[in-house]
Amino acid sequence: MKIVSTYHHQSTGSNLSVVRRCSPITIYFSLFTFFILSFNSVKANYLLLPMDNVQKNHLKSYGIAYWVLLGNVELEWLLNYRGGSFLIPFYKTIQEECVIRGVSYEVITDARAQSIRLEIGDPEVNMEVVKMEKAPKIAVYAPKGHQPWDDAVTMVMTYAEIPYDQIYDSAVVTGALVKYDWLHLHHEDFTGQYGKFYNSYRNAAWYQQQVRQTEAMAKFLGFAKVSELKLGVALRIKEYVAGGGFLFTMCSGTDSYDIALSAEGVDICGPMYDGDPLDPKAQSKIDFNRTFAFENYHLTMDPLVYEFSDIDGSQLHNLPENQDVFTLFDFSAKWDIVPTMLCQNHTQVIKGFMGQTTDFVKKYIKSSVTVMGESKQFGTARYIHGTFGKGTWTFYGGHDPEDFRHYVGDPPTDLNLHPNSPGYRLILNNILFPAAKKKKQKT
Repeated sequence: MKIVSTYHHQSTGSNLSVVRRCSPITIYFSLFTFFILSFNSVKANYLLLPMDNVQKNHLKSYGIAYWVLLGNVELEWLLNYRGGSFLIPFYKTIQEECVIRGVSYEVITDARAQSIRLEIGDPEVNMEVVKMEKAPKIAVYAPKGHQPWDDAVTMVMTYAEIPYDQIYDSAVVTGALVKYDWLHLHHEDFTGQYGKFYNSYRNAAWYQQQVRQTEAMAKFLGFAKVSELKLGVALRIKEYVAGGGFLFTMCSGTDSYDIALSAEGVDICGPMYDGDPLDPKAQSKIDFNRTFAFENYHLTMDPLVYEFSDIDGSQLHNLPENQDVFTLFDFSAKWDIVPTMLCQNHTQVIKGFMGQTTDFVKKYIKSSVTVMGESKQFGTARYIHGTFGKGTWTFYGGHDPEDFRHYVGDPPTDLNLHPNSPGYRLILNNILFPAAKKKKQKT
């Protein structure tokens, strides 16, 4: 028998538009299948999904892990062991699914599994075992319909066959976030300036449509302006994180989110965005105590300049593409479990990639923030993490890990050509992160 899955088709304008979703009936049959197969399985055996360079498809390996968790089968994430491998109880069905998806695996005995655990448990080695218990329910904050840009997170989840729900302003404002464990902010501008695309794209049909739809949504939800709507959304998301949610965002969703929080009650939008002048004293009224990650930055007040502030390090990237890289930090797996999970990879050096927000100038990052990846040559951080209330957030700079300079209107990346992408692996680390059995962080 094989676990059955249903598919939901989304009209996204992308050839990666099929998202695997599991209905309650599907989950029932999945559990039934696992139960039946348990009688025929070799109980003393495990499946080891290696995540070093032996693995043929790193990205789909995460999809297997998520699928296993959906079937209520616990697995172990072996931090820093062969690139962050997964150890899964042996079921024929899981083995077959690995074959179908092109994921490399090894069948190992119970004795071998125990030997690996003992090796990892040695206090002298930088490894740790983390038990994964429950598949997180995932939401993506993104508008309906086709946008003139793609989103790396939705692309990699679709490729890895990880199900998610798409929500937007009305759902967030009306309290829908409580249903989800993990939230991704799609390429977004929370300041109400429509990505500051006005100068280049104000005559484009997609831009004009975006303005009409967003203004209509603001009015429908009782907000006077789009900037107030986006601030309302940002504050709801902040409440979500404070209550224990996991937030992940990339590119302009990072700094624009923090800027929106810091500018609460301050008009930072030019008249072409909200119909009235911006506050000429806006900079002096910014409250950095309200932000997650950044402080002491300076707003880019010119509404025609394609930049929100000096947080973004894009202008510093003056090296050839083949020299533009960032490096992951090496954390203690036994003491700093969270950043260790988020940095699992088969390489420490990852090729860079540009975005509206490429990375973050270090002097504007709060001291409480954990920097997990940096570009030393530019003095920037690419990958950062922190806590707020009971929850956590992760900011990842850049737009597409496999497209160095992605432009508006460019075709989406074909991940069939990049099954071992270390840049995309970082995204998937974050998706699995909420499934980990919680351990008290020691530092």
